[in-house]
Amino acid sequence: MWIVTDNPSSHNSLSTRTRLEDHPRIHHAFIPVGACWLNLQEGWWRIFRKAALAGRSFANRDDITHATTLATDQLNSRAKPWI
Repeated sequence: MWIVTDNPSSHNSLSTRTRLEDHPRIHHAFIPVGACWLNLQEGWWRIFRKAALAGRSFANRDDITHATTLATDQLNSRAKPWI
């Protein structure tokens, strides 16, 4: 079995390496640094974070919910159908 992950130090920690050594059927493959930008989802999340959350502070959970809902609605209204 292969597990493909990004390459933060948490995936390279001693505990992770020890666990992988204890389970030889599991292999870990790391994506190259910067490869996450090849995934279109990452670009969408970057735009979403900038539209909904960047530079803002929130007093409570309802404010966060409102900001993310508003940003999602705005992004969806700009989306073109794949036809």
